[in-house]
Amino acid sequence: MDEVTDQEIIEDDPVKVRLNKRAALLDAGEEAYARTWDVTAHVDELESRYESLEDGVTGEDTYRVAGRIMAIRNQGKVCFIVIRDATGDIQLFCRINVLGEDAYARIADLDIGDWVGADGAIMRTRRGQLSLAPTELKLLTKSIRPLPEKFHGLTDKEMRYRQRYVDLVVNPEVRATFEARFAIISAVRRYMEDQGFIEVETPMLHPIPGGAAARPFVTHHNTLDRDLYLRIAPELNLKRLLVGGFERVFELNRSFRNEGMDLFHNPEFTTMEAYQAYTDLHGMMDLTQGVFQAACQATHEDYTITYQEQSIDLGGSWPRRELIDLASEAAGEAVDFSRSLEELRALCDVHHVPFEDAWGKGKLITELFEALVGDHLVQPTFVIGYPYETSPLAKRRKDAPEITDRFELYICGKEYANAFSELNDPVDQKERFMAQVAAKQAGDEEAMGYDEDYIRALEYGMPPAGGVGIGIDRMVMLLTDSASIRDVLLFPQMREERD
Repeated sequence: MDEVTDQEIIEDDPVKVRLNKRAALLDAGEEAYARTWDVTAHVDELESRYESLEDGVTGEDTYRVAGRIMAIRNQGKVCFIVIRDATGDIQLFCRINVLGEDAYARIADLDIGDWVGADGAIMRTRRGQLSLAPTELKLLTKSIRPLPEKFHGLTDKEMRYRQRYVDLVVNPEVRATFEARFAIISAVRRYMEDQGFIEVETPMLHPIPGGAAARPFVTHHNTLDRDLYLRIAPELNLKRLLVGGFERVFELNRSFRNEGMDLFHNPEFTTMEAYQAYTDLHGMMDLTQGVFQAACQATHEDYTITYQEQSIDLGGSWPRRELIDLASEAAGEAVDFSRSLEELRALCDVHHVPFEDAWGKGKLITELFEALVGDHLVQPTFVIGYPYETSPLAKRRKDAPEITDRFELYICGKEYANAFSELNDPVDQKERFMAQVAAKQAGDEEAMGYDEDYIRALEYGMPPAGGVGIGIDRMVMLLTDSASIRDVLLFPQMREERD
């Protein structure tokens, strides 16, 4: 007896025919949308339990399973139905002499996409296919809209992102990506807790945009009659908790930036930010490496991964390189603060790096690094020593005040983490906030606002600390070999749908 294969899938009926079937069920007093079904086993459990069941043998125990119909093949008095539950696919071996003529006849009204429940014994067919032989088959939910006509037919990425619920049904590898995402997030959380960090929750509506240089989303609160901003980063609230006496805190949650969208940017994204008292930049590098390696262990057998055909080694100790040294090596001459503003501008011209007249040396040096070096850092590399001008929340270096104790982690040419030895001098922080206000008044929409309460918190005293922000979406992209951030977001932001 033949069994269902992917090539034998029947094309679905149009919506109108399914609506008629739904109406006929209701007219007959039957349920098109059941209230419950007592599931006693899932596919992966049955596959494991009956791995050694011989061909042509039926087990003694019975099970109640449920799932979505993915394929149907009717051969007269025998019908093969493939259903998919949360753990895999299993075949229902339906026979008229077991189900009875009335129940068997109702199979003709079932469609691919319907949810059904089945009760019966496990068997293995003569061809070796593990199956369940139902003594009861019940429609649980009538599907009105057909699935894509081919089993793996949802290839239009625009449609896949908009209709992720269909994408998950017909493309099992997509489900695997999101299962990996959830495992990665769990691993990050466990690692942080094992390091003694406490997970906290801070507001997503902020009275002042702060914690990063980014353009915020703005809304209005009617009762308070004031504008509020979706947070661009949780940083300032987390550091307030250090002032309050917590020594190790982290938050895994969403931030929002009203900026462009591309393969690595979505306006709504997930980060993990952590702050630790009594440590510095070097402690944050150790923590960041540990987080990535813990996440890697959740999805890979070792620390060697492949991302977009590039082999990446996440094991060992990752190199720590000075930004100015890397920029100078790439430019073939010194790119540092000994150069005049005119010389740095000339260097930008030589290397086709656009700049604005208002930029100082630090901003020009940072732009030269990003243009000449960033894309070429394939293996994990901590880039340290960012200019003061581009790091308004990081502590200055003792021996070089134009440089801050800040790093960014680069892998495959992209930034995955940003960290500082946190600035805790309220006078210095106030001056930097004022500079940000001046930049905003000059037209910089990404400049931070002046957070007077944060200055007040620092005036009460924040212990020396290190802090880090890690892009979880990018981490998932890296560990699942996904080319676009939309591939790792269940429901990415999209342009308005057009007919």
